[in-house]
Amino acid sequence: MTQFRKFANPAPLGLSAFALTTFVLSLHNGGIGQKLGSPPNVVVGLAFFYGGLCQLLAGMWEFAVGNTFGATAFSSYAGFWMAYAAILKPDYGVLDALSKAGTTTTQHALGIFLLGWVIMTFIFLLATLRTNLGMCLLFAFLDITFILLCAGEWTGRPHVTQAGGYFGLFTALIAWYNAAADLIGHHNSYFALPNPSLVPNSARRAVNDPDYKTEEAE
Repeated sequence: MTQFRKFANPAPLGLSAFALTTFVLSLHNGGIGQKLGSPPNVVVGLAFFYGGLCQLLAGMWEFAVGNTFGATAFSSYAGFWMAYAAILKPDYGVLDALSKAGTTTTQHALGIFLLGWVIMTFIFLLATLRTNLGMCLLFAFLDITFILLCAGEWTGRPHVTQAGGYFGLFTALIAWYNAAADLIGHHNSYFALPNPSLVPNSARRAVNDPDYKTEEAE
């Protein structure tokens, strides 16, 4: 008889990888700890291996446990971080090729790249409206972050990008909170972190009580 091993919850890994990488880049974008506009290349290693590879693994494990949303979101943002790292890494020649066409071309190209993630993140936001407050806030703040970063690149206004950095910091903290809420509980700690459900009471009752719909029909 074939036995299947049960997978652990991969969400805290994916959320933590996303949070830390976002936190570091947002500090740079916000001009916190160093001069505004400094090269953000210190994030390349994180973007390839933690925000990229580790988050991709979390996404693949979400597929294995049957969570389509988690798998799509983690794998997509892993792709974002790997793509962003490739843009920054000189070996790929992306920024070099764009810079030869001029500053405006570079800014607009990065703006288009970020615009795609504005749209993708909005789709994810719509898919969290009936999950829990932490996840809904995470994607709401992330979408605002992408909007500001996109606008900052497109207009060439550093202070708009800086505002995106501030929102990115809040996004990272919310992602860490969601990860901590999954990791910390009464089974391993003295407290649990609240994460209120956004599922309507009627929908929750229908899931927990198979006879609920039958009773309503009668």
